[in-house]
Amino acid sequence: MKRFDIVRKRKWFFLISIVLLVAGALAMVVIKPNLGTDFKAGTRVQVQLQPGFQSGEVASLFDSIGLKQANVTTAGNQGEVAVVRLTDKISPDQEASIKKALKAKYPNSLDPEIVSVDPTVANEMKNKAILAILVASVGIIVYMAIRFEYRFAISGVVSVLQVVLLVLSIFTLLQIEIDLPFIAALLTIVGYSIHDTIVIFDRIREKMRLKKVKTKSDLEELVNESLWETMNRSINTILTVVFAAGALWLLGGQAIRNFSLALLIGLVIGGMSSIFIASQIWVSWRERSLKG
Repeated sequence: MKRFDIVRKRKWFFLISIVLLVAGALAMVVIKPNLGTDFKAGTRVQVQLQPGFQSGEVASLFDSIGLKQANVTTAGNQGEVAVVRLTDKISPDQEASIKKALKAKYPNSLDPEIVSVDPTVANEMKNKAILAILVASVGIIVYMAIRFEYRFAISGVVSVLQVVLLVLSIFTLLQIEIDLPFIAALLTIVGYSIHDTIVIFDRIREKMRLKKVKTKSDLEELVNESLWETMNRSINTILTVVFAAGALWLLGGQAIRNFSLALLIGLVIGGMSSIFIASQIWVSWRERSLKG
């Protein structure tokens, strides 16, 4: 049975990737990411009430104690958790007023979890999150440049950054909150994706040592063989992490739900990108030094 020629169809994969990235960039400009309290100044109040509570009642409750424009959403398996976001950092007196008002209105409610972040800390957190991803990318480039060559390194990092942007775009479209656990998930995805890419690159390098590559056709055939020889390993790895991340998302608590969802989406995209994007970038670049 003839195998699908992944390498010679790479222009289609590039086109799909570019379309998705442009759509994602537009989404982030028009819709804008739903930044959590970690990256946006303000206050986040999370309290367990009873299933079926009215968001409007909770908003009115906050309004009655002088905290207007409260954005209330529901969470929890049965919609029993109220998540209230305020645009300003609150004082200790206001925090006490929130607890007192919630207890009076909902006697069976648990003590609320209140997190406040001022603008300076929020900006610092955003900068550190971006820096963490950039440091990881630079580290990957240095390692792969030493371990392989600079073309492998840059191709791998471009592929990884594409995965990061796509995951961020999906979260923006779905308006899922982006917080510190999300950044942790992104760094995990970066590590997984580059590991899968290195396996493919290592097979390409091994085959190039054994086979002389003189033409573009030779190179495309070699890379296509390498991709198919590592395909079972890549698919099995993707399925394994999907089962693990999926179980974490379905059975884990509310606190790690966004983290596990980011992992689930990112690990799948990362696995696909290592096959259809990373090696294709390298082939297109490497072909410039060959004839025919």
